[in-house]
Amino acid sequence: MKQTWRWFGPDDPVTLAHVRQAGATGVVTALHHLNDGRAWPQDEIDKRKRKIEDAGLDWSVVESIIVHEHVKTRSGDFRALIDNYKTSIRNVARAGVRTVCYNFMAITDWTRTDLDYPMPHGGTALRFDAVEFCVYDVFVLKRAGAEADHPAERMAAARERLKTMSESDLARLERNLIEWVPAREFVYDRQSFGRMLDTYRDVSADGLRENLAEFLQAILPVAEEEGVAMAIHPDDPPFPLFGLPRIVSTQDDLQALLAGTPSPANGVTFCTGSLGANAANDLPAMAEALGPNIHFVHLRNVTREADGSFHEAEHLDGDTDMIVVVAALLREERRRGTQIPMRPDHGHAILDDLGKRVNPGYSAIGRLKGLAELRGVMRTLEKVGY
Repeated sequence: MKQTWRWFGPDDPVTLAHVRQAGATGVVTALHHLNDGRAWPQDEIDKRKRKIEDAGLDWSVVESIIVHEHVKTRSGDFRALIDNYKTSIRNVARAGVRTVCYNFMAITDWTRTDLDYPMPHGGTALRFDAVEFCVYDVFVLKRAGAEADHPAERMAAARERLKTMSESDLARLERNLIEWVPAREFVYDRQSFGRMLDTYRDVSADGLRENLAEFLQAILPVAEEEGVAMAIHPDDPPFPLFGLPRIVSTQDDLQALLAGTPSPANGVTFCTGSLGANAANDLPAMAEALGPNIHFVHLRNVTREADGSFHEAEHLDGDTDMIVVVAALLREERRRGTQIPMRPDHGHAILDDLGKRVNPGYSAIGRLKGLAELRGVMRTLEKVGY
């Protein structure tokens, strides 16, 4: 597979020189400073491309051109925002970037309660603690109807956990859940987040699916014309949060999306960590079933817990058999005769990255370790004929 690396632009503490030293040949990035629904200007795209190529790399994937909340709810100026999206697709295609990863998660991006969860090896990982999430949802945010969305045993555990949490603990939890989101130039506070939740009050899962289908019907003809592959990222985690609908969480969700708007440009970002947080998802089987529609791959692993919690595991450990998944992806590459871009995702903070300024989940050394392990798996499988 094409080995790529997510880079958050010139302000990323992990530089393009580091990316090249890690052995990646492609970069996955976006114009984060312009990612508010406006059309990306051609000169800004070309400037970013030149910077990447001057470092001896290529811009392989756009992740992401943001889908504005007005588009997801089909409210306000959503038609103008869709027109902006079409322009951005055309402009990145003119720069030679023809894979676009995007998501349709309501309000939140990937969500974790802990950005520095201590691991036995002395490093830290990202973690979603279902009980702590319940504490925030029910007792801090005090979302209407929240209690009904959590099982009785989780509610009981959350009441006990709340007794042990200080004000600083609760502030950290709120910051992690709603104030900090990767690659976004704005943040929510409790009041603005509550207002955003109100905008989804009448949006059901079926309604959100209809809005996604209408968005795709509008943009896919442009993507086809420009030779761009659109690759939707699964919900992370793949179950409802804050009472918001989740519609890209299972194999059935993805197959329905592909069948509902058939197009060679309509495809999937196969994220083994997002999908792997749902125990009902069989990742090797999904890689086989979705193979022809997989345009981009995020390889990472999670360890699930009985109460719905999970944490980011080592890339070759956790609950997903990564070797079997990679073998299925390599078979798909052989079938189509072209490479699929992949990137190691959400590495642990280890060694010299501990204590440094990093984007949580995107430290250099943990991802370097993951990429090296995955590269070894790929080369071994290629050697033995997978």
